[in-house]
Amino acid sequence: MQICPIGTFYGNAVYKYDAPRQGRLFAGHPGRIVLKPGMNFETALRDLDGFERIWVIFQFHENEGWRPTTRPPVPPKGKDRVGTFASRSPYRPNPIGLSCVRLLKVEGLTLYVDEADLLNGTPVLDIKPYIPMADAFPDAKAGWVEEQVGELWTVEMSTEFAKQNRWIAERSAFDLESFAHVQLSRGNFSKDVFDSSRRRLTVDENSKTGVLAYRTFRIHFRYDDANRKVLLLRISSGYSEADLTPGAEDKYGDKQLHRDFLKIF
Repeated sequence: MQICPIGTFYGNAVYKYDAPRQGRLFAGHPGRIVLKPGMNFETALRDLDGFERIWVIFQFHENEGWRPTTRPPVPPKGKDRVGTFASRSPYRPNPIGLSCVRLLKVEGLTLYVDEADLLNGTPVLDIKPYIPMADAFPDAKAGWVEEQVGELWTVEMSTEFAKQNRWIAERSAFDLESFAHVQLSRGNFSKDVFDSSRRRLTVDENSKTGVLAYRTFRIHFRYDDANRKVLLLRISSGYSEADLTPGAEDKYGDKQLHRDFLKIF
């Protein structure tokens, strides 16, 4: 059996920890699917622009191997892991993913979408329309997911964080506020809800504070268990003073951004 990608997804989630656990949590971050030319895909796309949502079948191109069990971000009561076939884990026997994304428009061989949980450069294998009559079963049982502990927390910004975040967003493609919201809105910090590919969080349970790493920046926050709230306090650089000395290796090409950031903040 041979399966060949029909196109590629392009978006602003570059690393695994950039991507949300569910696409609907990433609303407001549009991306695009560019199909390959010379395959008559223009005809295959005919009549698709009347659908609000589409199914995107894609390849988990950055994962190797698979695991028979996985630890969910919010595990069910009394369990630490669940079976892979009872999960949305990206580590599967065949590295195939399925995502229901919002279709914004179709132009030529490009589909503009939103609410996608795909990484930049993800190979797309197929596209199908989402049909509510056939695909939506709101009363269907959801197994262990119905037993998950915790609800979404409120994530708010301090004045300082908002100012820093706006400064960074105006000078780069980084969106620290959105990333923090996606990663921290589940709360439950004392139990470390992040899986191994997202474990970039340190928490001080005594002071109810934490630091979340986003690429080369660090997000400092405070949380309130009783009211299920997270306050994003400020942003700091993940580089040391020595890292930012002239002539130092700039692996990610962002050290000048950090130097300018530290001059102001």
